[in-house]
Amino acid sequence: MSIVQLVILAIIEGLTEFLPVSSTGHMVIASSLMGIDTDVFVKLFEIVIQLGAILAVVVLYFKRFFRSINFYYKLVVGVIPAIILGVGLKKYIDVLLESPLIIGIALLVGGVILLFVDEWFNKPTITEEKDISYLTAFKIGVFQCLAMVPGVSRSASSIVGGMSQKLNRTAAAEFSFFLAVPTMFGATLKDLWDFHKENPALPAAEIHHDVLYILIGSVIAFIVALLAIKSFITFLEQKGFKVFGYYRILAGLAVIILFFSGNALHNKDVQPPAKAQMEIKAGKAL
Repeated sequence: MSIVQLVILAIIEGLTEFLPVSSTGHMVIASSLMGIDTDVFVKLFEIVIQLGAILAVVVLYFKRFFRSINFYYKLVVGVIPAIILGVGLKKYIDVLLESPLIIGIALLVGGVILLFVDEWFNKPTITEEKDISYLTAFKIGVFQCLAMVPGVSRSASSIVGGMSQKLNRTAAAEFSFFLAVPTMFGATLKDLWDFHKENPALPAAEIHHDVLYILIGSVIAFIVALLAIKSFITFLEQKGFKVFGYYRILAGLAVIILFFSGNALHNKDVQPPAKAQMEIKAGKAL
């Protein structure tokens, strides 16, 4: 992986991790188009740099994480469905991850749904996280599991889930961000451990090079995620989801066309990218 490819992947991670456009889909497609989707280090890189993106949530909402112990209880309750279903369905979902066509279809269908969510859920009664009940947190966690299908988007599914439970757009988006922290942090640690078991003895020189690349990528993902989260909340309050819906439809059509053209995207007889595997374990979707 070149430094240019590193920067591209880090920007994609930071930009799409918390937007309702599917970070998994974008990372898988980008890696495939650049011809680096089978690179072992790329798989590790895609796992680790999301910690930088997750840190952006903690920094931006620092006070929220120390306001009440009930805040953490709600996050635990919200993560339970992903843990249960992620483990139980992993072997089936891994098959889906091998096809960019699935990502394209999910982007397209999810985009159509986002065109109408503002009209469907236009009478919210919950405007702050403190008013979210444990049952509501659990239901949002169930919605998050829809992201097990690559291309759906963990952010999109959990935000729509929140709005269906009477949260307004801002409250739903913020709770989706909060829920991402334990979900993605735990899944990342698990994937790092799995990667270590599969690659127990890397050369020292290679490790030094890899650590430097990972640090650079994590910093880029962190900075981009900070900007993306702040901009997303402001945009969401003013405009809603339609723009993201149109983008997903166009992106989905592009992926489907590329897939059937047989030139850029196609099924490969390789293991799914680690980033995608991690998101499945966490109940996430791009």
